[in-house]
Amino acid sequence: MDRVTGAEYAAGAGGAADGATEGAADGTADGGARPGLTRRRLGARLLALGGVLLLHAALPGAAGAQGNPAERRALQGLRLRYGSARQAGLLDRHLEGVVDEARRFLGPSPEHPYYAGAVVLAGRGRTVALHRAMGYAVRYADYDGRTDRVREFPAAERIPMAEDTVFDLASLTKLFTSILAVQQMERGRLELEAPVVRYLPEFTGGGKEVITVRQLLTHTSGLRSWAPFYQQSTREGQLRLLWSVRPQETPGTVYRYSDLNLISLQLLLERITGRTLDALLHDEITAPLGMHRTRYNPPLSWRRVTAATEVQRPPWSGLDRGLVWGEVHDENAHALGGVAGHAGVFGTAWDLAVLARTLLDGGAYAGRRILRPASVELLFTDYNTAFPGDDHGLGFELYQHWYMGAMATPHSAGHTGFTGTSLVLDPSTDSFLILLGNSVHPVRTWRAGSAPRVAVGNRFARAVPVRTRHGGPAWFSGITPGASGTLTLPPLTPATAAARLRCAVWWDTVPGEGAFHLEASPDGENWEPLPFTTVRTTGGTPEEWPRGSAGGWSGRVWHRLEAPLTAWAGREVRLRFGHTATGRYVGRGVYVDAVRVTERARLLFAEDRPRDAALIGSTGWTRSTD
Repeated sequence: MDRVTGAEYAAGAGGAADGATEGAADGTADGGARPGLTRRRLGARLLALGGVLLLHAALPGAAGAQGNPAERRALQGLRLRYGSARQAGLLDRHLEGVVDEARRFLGPSPEHPYYAGAVVLAGRGRTVALHRAMGYAVRYADYDGRTDRVREFPAAERIPMAEDTVFDLASLTKLFTSILAVQQMERGRLELEAPVVRYLPEFTGGGKEVITVRQLLTHTSGLRSWAPFYQQSTREGQLRLLWSVRPQETPGTVYRYSDLNLISLQLLLERITGRTLDALLHDEITAPLGMHRTRYNPPLSWRRVTAATEVQRPPWSGLDRGLVWGEVHDENAHALGGVAGHAGVFGTAWDLAVLARTLLDGGAYAGRRILRPASVELLFTDYNTAFPGDDHGLGFELYQHWYMGAMATPHSAGHTGFTGTSLVLDPSTDSFLILLGNSVHPVRTWRAGSAPRVAVGNRFARAVPVRTRHGGPAWFSGITPGASGTLTLPPLTPATAAARLRCAVWWDTVPGEGAFHLEASPDGENWEPLPFTTVRTTGGTPEEWPRGSAGGWSGRVWHRLEAPLTAWAGREVRLRFGHTATGRYVGRGVYVDAVRVTERARLLFAEDRPRDAALIGSTGWTRSTD
C-alpha cells in the first residue's frame, strides 16, 4: 500500500506532488554490526546532551577521523573516476543486469511505460563502474486525461536521454536542505533539540511551539503532509498559510512524511543565515564539491539537456501549466519561486555520485570538506526507533526495502523523489546507486510504486560479491520475492550424543518477512526445528537460535554455525537448511558453505567430499560464486 502523502493527495485533488510513495518494511536494530558507538547510541547521547552539537570536540569520529583511510583519501584530493566492475570490486554480469532491469520499465509497466527514460549510475569506492542512459529525456508534447492518450513529439524533435541529462530531483532536495541544517549545527547557530519557534517566532499556534528542529528533520512534527501554497498569489499569503497550520497529532508521537517540515526548515535556515536557500546550496555544497550541474531554477540554456516532466492540467495537477520542462515540477515549489526546502533542486547522476562519495568519506571530497565525520553520523543516525519501519536520520531515510531493495541494510541511507529519482548509499559495502527517471512524463498517473528502484537495487546488491574463505562456490538461496527452498543432506546415523552439524552461514533477509531455517526429521516427511548457535568469524559472543531460525541482517560477515545432534544419537536423521521470503521485498539472501557433520573421531558428512556433495538435495538453492 502507498503511503498517504502530499503526492497522493495531489494526485486525487490537485496540488503538490513530491512525496515518498510506498509503505516501508519493518526496521531492526543495528544488530551489533559495528563495534563501539552505534548510530542509535550516538543519537541517544546527542539527545541526552539536549541537542547542542559541539561536533568537532565532543563526538567520536571527529578526533579520530584523521586516522580513517577513507577520510585521508578524501582530503588528499582523490576524485571519482570511471573504471571497470573488477576495479570497483563488483561482478560485471550483475552490474550489466542493473541496466537490463532499468531498461525493462521503458515498456509496459504494466500498461504504460514507468518512465520515458532513465539514467542509472552505480559504483563502489571511488570507481563509477556503471553510468548508462536509456529512453528519452523529452518524448511527449501533450496528454489528454479524458482519453488517457498522449501526443508525442515527432521523432526528429524527441531528445534522447544522455548520461549528463539534468533532472528535476524533486524530494532529493530534502537531503540538501538537511545537510545545510547540520552545517549550521556544526557552527553553533542551530540546536537539534531546540524548538523551531526560537528561530521563527511566527511558528506558533495549536501546539507548534513545542516542535523541535529534529522533529522537522525526521518527520515527527505531527504536521500534515501538505498544504496548497500554489493557491496563494502572494508570498505573504503563503506564509500565512504555513503559520496557520496546526499539528494534527502531538509532536513526537507519530511519523508522517511532510513537505511542510522542510519548507519550515528552509525559512528557519534563511532567517538564521540571512541568505536564501539557493545561495546556501551553491556556497556551502555545490561550489565546494564542484557539483556544477546542481542548482535551483536552472537557466533557459539548460532546457535542451533537461528531462521533461509532466503535462500539468487539472484535475491531476493543481495548476494548468502544460508541459513542464526546465522548470520545477512540484506545484508548491513552483509557487514559492522555484526555491523550496522540500523540492526544486535540479541535478545530474554524476553530481549525485559526488555527493554520495562525499558522505561515504565522512563529509569531504577532492580535498574539500562540507561536513565533519560526526555530522555525517547524525545524518545516518536512526532517531525514529519509536516508529519501527520508518527509520530516519536527519533528512535521510534508513533501511527502506520498499525502494532500496536488497541494498537495504541497517546502515543504508537514501531518499526518493516524486519525479522518479532515487539515491541509495550503503556504507557497509562502500557502494552507491542512483536511478533518475522522468516517471511523471507525460503524467503522474501512468506509474505507481517503486518497482524500478527495487529491481535495480536487488540486482546491484548481487553485484557486490559474498566471498567464501576458500574462494569457491557456496550454496545460495536466491533473492526471489515470495520464494522458498531447501537444502537437504542424506540420511545420517550419529553413534553418540557428541555429534554436531557445523557450517559457515551468511544471511540477510527482510526482518519479519524472511528467514533462514535449520530442521531435522526422522523420515524426511515430518520436520522439526533444530536449535543452533552462531558466532561471527571475526570474533564475538555466540548467539543462540533456540527456534532453529535466524533472520534480519547478519552484518555482511560469515558466521560459524553449530547445531548439537544430541537427541539423535543412535537414530537416523535427515537435516535440511531452509529459506523463506514471504513479503514483497527481499534482502541479499542466505549462503551456506563448508557443511560437515562430525563426532569425536568420525566424519559423518563432509560437503567437500565429492561422494557426499553428490547426495545433497537442493530445491531452490544453487551453487554460486557471488
